[in-house]
Amino acid sequence: MRFLAILSIVVAAAYAKSYDGYKLYRVHPTSEGQVDLLKKINDDRKIDFWSSLRFSGKPIDVMVEPATQSLFTSFLNMNGIAHEIVIDNIERIVKQEKMQQLLAPRSSRGSISFNKFHRFDEINAYLDTLAAQYPDLVQLETIGNSYEGRELKVIQISTNRAASKPAIFIDAGIHAREWLAPAQALYIIKELVENVENRRLLEKVDWHILPVMNPDGYEYTHTDERFWRKTRSQQDGCVGTDGNRNFGYHWGEIGASSWSCDDTFMGPSPFSEKETISVRDYILNRQREIKLYLTFHSYGNYLLYPWGFTSDLPYDDSELRGLAENVNAAIVEAGGDSYEIGTSTNVLYAAAGGSDDWAKGVAGIELSYTIELPAGRFGGFNPSPTEISGHVQQTFEGVVVYGEYIANKFA
Repeated sequence: MRFLAILSIVVAAAYAKSYDGYKLYRVHPTSEGQVDLLKKINDDRKIDFWSSLRFSGKPIDVMVEPATQSLFTSFLNMNGIAHEIVIDNIERIVKQEKMQQLLAPRSSRGSISFNKFHRFDEINAYLDTLAAQYPDLVQLETIGNSYEGRELKVIQISTNRAASKPAIFIDAGIHAREWLAPAQALYIIKELVENVENRRLLEKVDWHILPVMNPDGYEYTHTDERFWRKTRSQQDGCVGTDGNRNFGYHWGEIGASSWSCDDTFMGPSPFSEKETISVRDYILNRQREIKLYLTFHSYGNYLLYPWGFTSDLPYDDSELRGLAENVNAAIVEAGGDSYEIGTSTNVLYAAAGGSDDWAKGVAGIELSYTIELPAGRFGGFNPSPTEISGHVQQTFEGVVVYGEYIANKFA
């Protein structure tokens, strides 16, 4: 009892920002007009839309702080927008998540598990261990440092680095609060390096993986503000830039904010962030061998490909869609939920400055995808630590399809 009491005190003091009384609403617009009304309140910092603001037949999740809830529900009722509350107190879910994190079996330093979300130092320690234990298979490269000085480490997995094989580049965690994305990247790393049954995936393809692109923001969500999204760079008036609006291809044209306090702030200029610069330079230095770009996000079960700045389809839409359909089929066969497939603009929303658009439009990586992983059991960015293993295992089967496709097409 004493242990649990102490643990409860630790959990209660876990975050600087409390979400006590915050609610997660699920809104059900029935027309484009109702979605347009919701867009008019999107810039209110007291209202945080977690789902895309588009009329697609899907509900829209939105977190609302206590003082604004009465006005928000009045707004919905006045406009005939159906809704319900799916989480009545988000702080309760956050504390539950933190408790599960603390109670999860501890991993020894340099190892990894999928019954908890690991901190950034634990992730880098795991990469260091793999490099030491598998020197013929693994090489680490520090490609830069974050704004706060954290090392961005890419793990290169190859059976023969001199063979000039086609490569797959994967990144995750550009949005800080999307914890499932780095977990997915780690599971791919573990399966490729530690599971000998997957050596076939390395015979004709090299893999380059950056598990956390935004380590400052990621750590901040573990210590201060669970639903922080951006980097932690100092801007004029506010902190942080949305890294996935900061890539220099059709930058700032649509779906991004020029206001530094907004969650979709595009930055003062393209590639203003040290993190996006590091990824840009790494990819450009290897753009001949990189044949597939994958970036993991959460949440929503979307398999997206360019373009995000226009509703026009890419010339190779049929190939991109066909491959995504095969990936989705493998995930479903493994027990996962089906993903919605299409271009970012037409399926999710228009947003220029994304890494996938840049990878295809500038770096010339024709096969470029954003994978929006599933939500938690209660919705939103809160998959329970007990849910991690199932999600990452199911999605890995889709990653296998990507690897086989690149091997067959380019090797």
